[in-house]
Amino acid sequence: MIMMILEYEKCSSKGPVMRKKSISILLAAVMTALCACGANSQEDKGMGAENSNKEISMEVANSSEESSVATDNSSEDLSTFASGIKTEDDSEGADTEFVLNDEIDERCPLLIESKRGDVEYGEFTHATYYSETCGLERGYSILLPADYSEDKKYPVLYLLHGIFGNEYSFSSDGENRIKEIVGNMAADELIEETIVVCPNMYATSDPNQQPGFDSESVLPYDNFINDLVNDLMPHIESEYSVLTGRENTYLAGFSMGGRETIYITLQRPELFGYVCAISAAPGIVPTTDKFMTHEGMIEESEMKFADAAVEPEVFIVCCGSKDSVVGTYPEQYHELLEANGADHIWYEITGADHDNNAIKSGLFNLFKQIAYDKSKS
Repeated sequence: MIMMILEYEKCSSKGPVMRKKSISILLAAVMTALCACGANSQEDKGMGAENSNKEISMEVANSSEESSVATDNSSEDLSTFASGIKTEDDSEGADTEFVLNDEIDERCPLLIESKRGDVEYGEFTHATYYSETCGLERGYSILLPADYSEDKKYPVLYLLHGIFGNEYSFSSDGENRIKEIVGNMAADELIEETIVVCPNMYATSDPNQQPGFDSESVLPYDNFINDLVNDLMPHIESEYSVLTGRENTYLAGFSMGGRETIYITLQRPELFGYVCAISAAPGIVPTTDKFMTHEGMIEESEMKFADAAVEPEVFIVCCGSKDSVVGTYPEQYHELLEANGADHIWYEITGADHDNNAIKSGLFNLFKQIAYDKSKS
């Protein structure tokens, strides 16, 4: 078995910094067979044009010849946007062992993403809450630990879906291995047992409004920060036995969810201690892609934490190197964050598309960083 440790940059206003301390924990277990879920990779094109001149400003990429995903929603599998392209088993790119340190592993280890006979996993259930922000009853899926008890308190991960998704996008999608990653790492005592909340990120006050590729249709996603902070998080904290405080509150998202994860983290860094934005979609700052023109929520110079004195313990931005949907936009976010002195980790998953391999990698590395940080305390 090969142990792979990859270098990464922890970016700050002072340039690349490597954290030096590490401890080694070797994990070994009998692996169960992985189920391959077939899907064809899309053409290697993206929302963003190649940033050939390496300028920090967001690229304009609306040329029709660069389109790999049609704007006619009826002809598309919308789960591609919501929870990722499904790929065949790429087990050759993953290890069965890993070292617990602050390094990034491009691939989620097989030991962590596989269903194991010695581990009992929680199951997703559905619930609702009333949103004052939207004036509506809204739904969410929640993954509780298999032995959840009101006598114990648990950290919480809020996991955000992509465009056209809803609260079921991740809970019904087994290829992203959320239950396995969380359950296995908890069973191996790397992380605490963790609650995962998958909300409906489309925070609209009109129950008939539908998402789409235009400014008005996208606005409810940008409104989710208000619903999350003012309605959903207080509900979760009152209805479930959760640990509070930023050190116990995690945020991650994919595609449109990755975009909102970055925006929410920059605006409210005091709320989330550990963050991962996976394959983040364009639109935080003004830009034009092949789908639409984005007015942007903030300017490029504002791609930094609203409170400079408060930063997440870990802030990861990652993307597949062959992402056919968002292209180079995640890397452009990284460059803007770096230029504005916002401390974060950036890495690419070699060969991954806008797919479940990117999602598994991002979630694993988020929890690995959490495990490493908490092993030192």
